[in-house]
Amino acid sequence: MRGNGGRRLNASGVSGYSGVSRSGYNSWKNRVPDSREQQKNNIKYKICGIYYGPHQNYGAPKITAILDKNGETASEKTAGNYMREMGLKAQWIKPYTITAIHSDSSEEYKNILNGQFTPDTPDAVWCSDITYIWTLDGFVYLTSVMDLYPRKTIAWVLSGTLEAKWLTEAVGKAKGTRHVNRPLIMHPDQGCQYTPTEYINATEGMARSCSKKAYPWDNACIESFHSLLKREWINKFKIIDYNHVYKLVFEYIGTFYNYSKDS
Repeated sequence: MRGNGGRRLNASGVSGYSGVSRSGYNSWKNRVPDSREQQKNNIKYKICGIYYGPHQNYGAPKITAILDKNGETASEKTAGNYMREMGLKAQWIKPYTITAIHSDSSEEYKNILNGQFTPDTPDAVWCSDITYIWTLDGFVYLTSVMDLYPRKTIAWVLSGTLEAKWLTEAVGKAKGTRHVNRPLIMHPDQGCQYTPTEYINATEGMARSCSKKAYPWDNACIESFHSLLKREWINKFKIIDYNHVYKLVFEYIGTFYNYSKDS
């Protein structure tokens, strides 16, 4: 053991410095956390349980909401601070990038929906959008149809091209799923797939609404769904091919996204 100015190794094998007695060290080691520290540790434990759940990528806002739902009071700032202390970070994707090829057709649709995303009844408003998903085998395209009343994805089609026939198939699937001939309003963006004859025929009798060009916020709900799909699930994997994407999309929509709308 060295003098007061040096480093020493105590009997228990713990390295220490002068000015710290053996009894002081043992007192610190056996200290019982106070109630405030216990509460902090309890919240951290619950945050880890949520973060390392099925999708392992929630940020502070969503974790705070789940904590509140489970009866645990914690502010979003507190949850964010605790997450930083534990090295937990949400996964994010790049900001919106324009991918639609806008139509030059003379068929023009007005924005009937005009940002009103809360219809009073089911099947009053359906919205649709197409997003791309990169794979090692090339791009595939997901066409989705959502009923805005429950905010559920009621139909989707995965394809290797951007042909209008896939959109027509998605609309047909939505009709079959909901057992209706048509919603009151059909609202997509201004992609070229939404103006050919196939789409006109598939949406016959519907009021055709449309987002403004290059303005995704006009179709925010389904844009948000595609963003969540990529951020919370797709981006976690090294996607091999079409079949791999299909399996992942089926799992996310069927066992998580739509299921969460029922809770």
